[in-house]
Amino acid sequence: MTAVLLTCAVLLTAAGILALIRAERGPSMLDRTVALDIIVTVVVAAVALYASAERRTDVVPILVVLSLVGFVGSTTIARFASVEPAGEGRVRTREEIAAEEAERIRAEDEAEQRRRARRAREAENAATDAPRPATDPAEVRAEHAAHGDEARRAEVVPDEDRREHGDDPHVDEHGPGEHGPGEHGEGSDR
Repeated sequence: MTAVLLTCAVLLTAAGILALIRAERGPSMLDRTVALDIIVTVVVAAVALYASAERRTDVVPILVVLSLVGFVGSTTIARFASVEPAGEGRVRTREEIAAEEAERIRAEDEAEQRRRARRAREAENAATDAPRPATDPAEVRAEHAAHGDEARRAEVVPDEDRREHGDDPHVDEHGPGEHGPGEHGEGSDR
């Protein structure tokens, strides 16, 4: 009797180890499901072997529960794994992975170039659509008059003041005498 128990224990241990290897390697979900079902079966058989060796009948409910859990679990996984996409569980080679990575990078680069080109077109359109600022005092006054802003008087900063500060020609929309001390070489009239 001891030789039979020992042989069964060795065979169950070998089956459990091989099932663990298959569960780890896969490659598909169905392979892993079958491997896990075999592991549950090995556990049930090991508990049954223990019960027969020790002549214990109180372990029978545990065997029933383990068998039902194994059956329901493997049936549930098989139900959802049956819709696995074709080729999903296949192990890819390094070359296939590198080719897929290169394709992904190329697609991202093309998308980035399209985004940059679109932004450049939008910036170009925005630059051509933007109104040109008026620099001539008569144009500024006409623009203010067109907007009903007759109370504001625009003043062009004199050329010598512009050269002194190194500024580009610009229009001062504050009007005469509204500058703080030191601005444009004038004092405040306030």
